[in-house]
Amino acid sequence: MNLLGKREVEIYGTQSFEEYFKTLQAKYPSIELSYFQSNVEGELINKLHEIGFSTDGIILNAGAYTHTSIAIADAVAGIKTPVIEVHISNIFTREDYRHVSYLGKHCKGSISGFGLKGYEMALESLK
Repeated sequence: MNLLGKREVEIYGTQSFEEYFKTLQAKYPSIELSYFQSNVEGELINKLHEIGFSTDGIILNAGAYTHTSIAIADAVAGIKTPVIEVHISNIFTREDYRHVSYLGKHCKGSISGFGLKGYEMALESLK
């Protein structure tokens, strides 16, 4: 996510997540939104454990960890806050290994393939 807008723009587009996040904040001023990004699996797990009992919802794009991390799946399974899994690209039109989500069965729902709009869709589903 830290390279959003710079890497594989044909798949992920040219807008950074920070720019998009500002539009979400402006569109939903009555909702307290926060954003956390890390490329480190353990930091993602720590954040899920930290906020997973005290927030109204979590929108999670675990990137490639979706398809590889049993540890993140266990972290999602172990918290009470509903989690919506989001992918910017349609993971089912990509490589076969991307068709498997270890997280999905522990999430309230999954959104894939709608670009950054998927985050707003997830937010609407949590309202």
